[in-house]
Amino acid sequence: MARVLKVLSLIQSRGRWSSKTIAQEIGCSERTVYRDLEVLMFAGVPWSYDETEKCIRVRADFRFPTLNLTEEETIGQAIANELSKAPGIDVSPGASGSTRKIMTTSPEKTKEILATASKLIKVLDLKLVDHSQHHQAIKIAQAALLAGKQLAGLYESPYEKRSVKVTLHPYRLCLVKNAWYLIGHLDGEVNAKTFRIARFKTLKQVERSARIPPAFDLQEFFGKAWSAYRGEHSFDVHLTFKGTAAKIVTETLWHHTQVSKKLKNGFVEMHFKVDGLDEILNWTLRWTGEMKIESPEELKLRYLERLRSAISLNADS
Repeated sequence: MARVLKVLSLIQSRGRWSSKTIAQEIGCSERTVYRDLEVLMFAGVPWSYDETEKCIRVRADFRFPTLNLTEEETIGQAIANELSKAPGIDVSPGASGSTRKIMTTSPEKTKEILATASKLIKVLDLKLVDHSQHHQAIKIAQAALLAGKQLAGLYESPYEKRSVKVTLHPYRLCLVKNAWYLIGHLDGEVNAKTFRIARFKTLKQVERSARIPPAFDLQEFFGKAWSAYRGEHSFDVHLTFKGTAAKIVTETLWHHTQVSKKLKNGFVEMHFKVDGLDEILNWTLRWTGEMKIESPEELKLRYLERLRSAISLNADS
C-alpha cells in the first residue's frame, strides 16, 4: 500500500514520470509499477498516458479522498510531527509518515498550514534521558506488547552488584517524567514491577505468550508515586517555599495531588500525597535554601542527612 501511494504521489507531482522512471525511483520492476497503476485505476484514480509529454498524468482536477481536517486538527498534526522528532521521543518514525501522506492528498490550505506550522513550532531540550542507544530495545518491547509475547534480557539495576538475566511478561510501555519504562512481572512472580528501558543491556522477544492481567490499570499501578517507582507507604507532604522559588514553583504541575496556597508574606505552601519518599526527596533538594519541609518528619530527616553528606563530600580537606 505504501508503494502504491508512492506511485500516486509521483504521478500527481509536476515531474514527468514513465513506468520505467517510476520503477527506478521506488526500486521495483516495471511490471510491478503496472500492477500498482491498475490498483489506482480500480480505486478510481483517473490516470492516463500523455503521448505528448511521454509520461503518466492524473487528471488535473482530481483530488484523492482526504481526511477533511479542520484547521485545529491540522495544527495538532503539525505539533505531533515536531514532538515525535524530539530527542528521547524519536523512538519511531513518529508522525512524519502520516504528515507526508496528508500533504500529498490534502487541499492546498491544509498543505499550507502544515508547512507553515512545521516552521513555526519546534520542540527543544525536553531534558529526557538519552535513549539514542536504546531505540532497538524500545522497538522490541513494542513488538512484544503488540504480539502478546514474553521478553528476555540482561538488566542492570543500580541497586544490584551485577547485571541479572530476566524473563518478563510485559504489560505496558510508558514515558514517565523523563524516561521510558516497561511495566510487567518477572516469570515465576505475580506482582508487576517497573523496569527502566535504558537499563536493559540486551532484550529480545521470546516466543511464549505473556500472561497479562485483563484488569490491569496503569494509573492504579502507579498510584501516588512521585514519578515511576511507588513506595509501600503513603505520606502527606507539606512544604513552604520563599524567595524566587515561591514565584516559580507553582508554574508547574509537579504531581496530580498537588495543592498550592499563596500566603500573605509572599511564601507559598504546597501539599502532596505521595507513595514513597525516595523520588520526592530528590526533587526537594533542587530547592535547597528556599524551601522548608514542614512534614513528614521522616522526609525532613532524610533531607538533612543528604545535605550533611553533600557538605562532607564537598568540604575542603
